[in-house]
Amino acid sequence: MALTYIWSGFFIVGFLAALAQWLFMGDTEVFKRIVDGTFDSAKVAVMEIALPLAGVMTFWLGILNIGEKAGTINVISRLISPFFSRIFPSIPKDHPATGHMVMNFSANFLGLDNAATPFGLKAMESLQSINPKKDEASDAQLMFLVIQTAGLTLIPLSVIAQRAVLGAKDPSDIFIPTLIATFFGTLVAVLAVSLKQRINLLHPVVLGWLGGLTAAVVALVWSMSTLMTREQITLFSKVAANVILLSIIIAFIALGLRRKVNVYEAFIEGAKGGIQTSLLIIPYLVGMLVAISVLRNSGVLGFIVQGFTWLFSALGFNTDFTPALPTALMKSVSGSGARAMMIDAMKTYGVDSFVGRVVSILQGSSDTTLYVIALYLGSVGITKTRYAVPYGLLADLAGVIAAIWVAYLFFH
Repeated sequence: MALTYIWSGFFIVGFLAALAQWLFMGDTEVFKRIVDGTFDSAKVAVMEIALPLAGVMTFWLGILNIGEKAGTINVISRLISPFFSRIFPSIPKDHPATGHMVMNFSANFLGLDNAATPFGLKAMESLQSINPKKDEASDAQLMFLVIQTAGLTLIPLSVIAQRAVLGAKDPSDIFIPTLIATFFGTLVAVLAVSLKQRINLLHPVVLGWLGGLTAAVVALVWSMSTLMTREQITLFSKVAANVILLSIIIAFIALGLRRKVNVYEAFIEGAKGGIQTSLLIIPYLVGMLVAISVLRNSGVLGFIVQGFTWLFSALGFNTDFTPALPTALMKSVSGSGARAMMIDAMKTYGVDSFVGRVVSILQGSSDTTLYVIALYLGSVGITKTRYAVPYGLLADLAGVIAAIWVAYLFFH
């Protein structure tokens, strides 16, 4: 229902703003701009975004399916399960919930959205089986949800694909910045919930994982900010991103061949979902892009950006990032809405502009908190969410701050 109110509100607020401009400012062209914008946005959603996106998604979903068939997720599961057993102390040893959660996080990490959701729902069902209060979220369920909302992802596939469709010179140049931003959002989520649940963060395994990963990311950021020029940072991001992505393709194929997987058939099987995914998003994309077009052409979106610009300017901050904030605000509520906001910003300011890169990093550095909480808790009939929402939004806020900061480091 929240998305229904938001979507309807875009049209109503846009109409009222246009009416005010006509009555009080004498702008007789405002309604024409809005109507023309609805037609243009609907055409752009289908002809310039969804259909070109099909090719990119088809290739990558095929590659990711090879990785899944080759057992990549199982390898990752075995690697990180010792860490997960410490931050979920209430789960009995060898309980199926651990495996389901690891599979879910591994699938998300690799960008396998289609596989991640079923694993996540199964994990929530397993956690519910050991939940003593069936109508109230348990500690383990809350930790699982908040990490889920942080959206730790290695390959921001849909964002890179979208940038490619819109003509970015190097679509993957946001790969390293997004990884840094999503890591810090996830780190804040784990630390916050661990402190709330009094989990021992000084356990050698927990300390080794969190400390080691944090040290690696901090070292990467430090070396870039102190040892490299802006041009060198940009070049490193481009080269490293493309080398890593190409290495993933080769590694998945090589592992598949080693495991006797028919890699070509696996690729075709997964690739079939690319066209389906692109077609499925058309109604959502048209609906949200048209609604956002109404807001933009009526002047409301401009007023919002001006308000943020004034606020952060008064606080003494550089305000080049403020046009990206509508995407950040929408991200916690609606994935499709945030995607449409991102596309609108990239088309308005340029896909390779600073704002275009900020919204790309924002889109790839967190998940849709309210949707995730509603879906996963609703699937097992939990009505008492405890602190799921505020801690999920805290993870979102950390991701947004990190995304903006890292965008300045790499691209400003």
